[in-house]
Amino acid sequence: MAQPQPHFLLVTYPAQGHINPALQFAKQLTLLGVKLTFTITVSAYRRMTKSNQIPQSFNFVVFSDGYDDGFNSNSGDSKLFLEQFKIRVIQSLKETIDSSAKNGTPVTCLVYTILLPWVSEVALDHKLPLALLWIQPASVFRVYYYYFNGYDKLIGEDCFEPSWSIEIPGLPSLKSRDLPSFCLPSNPHDSVKSILKELLHLLSSIERPKVLVNTFDALEEETLKEIDGKIDMVAVGPLIPSAFLDGNDPTDRSFGGDLFETSHDYLKWMNSKPQGSIVYISFGTLIEWSKKQKEALAYALIESKRSFLWVLRDKDGETKADDHEEISCIKELQQLGLIVPWCSQLEVLSHPSLGCFVTHCGWNSTLESIACGVPVVAFPKWSDQATNAKLIEDVWGMGTRVHVAVNEDGDVDGEEIRRCIEMVMGEHERGETMRKNAKKWKDLASKAVKQTGSSYINLKAFVEQSGSTFDLLKDKNGGI
Repeated sequence: MAQPQPHFLLVTYPAQGHINPALQFAKQLTLLGVKLTFTITVSAYRRMTKSNQIPQSFNFVVFSDGYDDGFNSNSGDSKLFLEQFKIRVIQSLKETIDSSAKNGTPVTCLVYTILLPWVSEVALDHKLPLALLWIQPASVFRVYYYYFNGYDKLIGEDCFEPSWSIEIPGLPSLKSRDLPSFCLPSNPHDSVKSILKELLHLLSSIERPKVLVNTFDALEEETLKEIDGKIDMVAVGPLIPSAFLDGNDPTDRSFGGDLFETSHDYLKWMNSKPQGSIVYISFGTLIEWSKKQKEALAYALIESKRSFLWVLRDKDGETKADDHEEISCIKELQQLGLIVPWCSQLEVLSHPSLGCFVTHCGWNSTLESIACGVPVVAFPKWSDQATNAKLIEDVWGMGTRVHVAVNEDGDVDGEEIRRCIEMVMGEHERGETMRKNAKKWKDLASKAVKQTGSSYINLKAFVEQSGSTFDLLKDKNGGI
């Protein structure tokens, strides 16, 4: 009997930072001959369709999570949302698995991203091979693994002392400012920490679980080594459209899942600027800064006297009516640069006029700066961002990190931001080293995803192995 085409069922949390790498991973799988079904909420799919760039190489299963107009975390009950989301996702996955089997295209592997730990239970119930697509660096996975295996007891209230540090196997020495925020005593997001704990716990119940990481071997060689002989991490990234990475497919210029609409007028403005002259500022889709922090950043941009492109938006991807009014020096700012509600980040980062990226250090943004060879001013706020900033500055040497003021609101002083921008953009020796290192990592990232590269070979081997695992499970259970 002919072996069926591999059929992967992929599910992700409906946030931009989760959707983008998941979509790119899906595209990579289809190029390897995999039939791919992508599970997504009604609200996210509706917003994705507005971009008219949704990938056509695989199928979408769209389900309602009860919030078809989107969930507002500012006014909604997050706990209720997550409980309902879990129920609806499990129902959708089960229906898809059952219908696919009836249609003669059985699901042969179930892949899920972070914040969805209970998906592993669906795979076990249906006796399916399972893989976690880890959309943060391998370094952060390693921190969480050890944190939930006893190292949490080493991180007490004294961790904020200047002399404190922690040694985690496979990682450089870390200060409290380098740890993911969920590992700190000051963490206000216990629900997220609980989800991560459950994720690690369920992984530990699986023999040699497969963790696919959006990174590449050269970037995190030591960190990617197996953990305690129990967990294998496999690098399959950077999961970034080909046109901005290896160039094998010039038409692949978008992830295909942008939840926010954008114009491209800013590109005309960028075309008019000298090479390497523009400062790009963007803090992702979730972070919102105080008026005081925006003023400090505006001060830094004016004092630097450099052209800039600043993405300033609310959670709906729009510039607030009073955003410009919030900034007292708006007229001076507008003489130097542009403020936009959203943009195509990869188009900006790959533009020859760009000189540096002031970023929150979300992992997608970090990888995109690496893929485009852009040095960074690291401005982390929460989650994995602090660890990413540590890697950018001290391990990869392609950026500098702002020092947060020791005050009641934790804002960064405008003069400190200006100093960091000048460090990266100016003639300082460290800036030159950062730019050289950024170029080095760009070349290595491109090499990793070519057909002779480590990430391509790793992904191909995973697809082949998952097929063998499915056949083994099918034989054990007398057919699935």
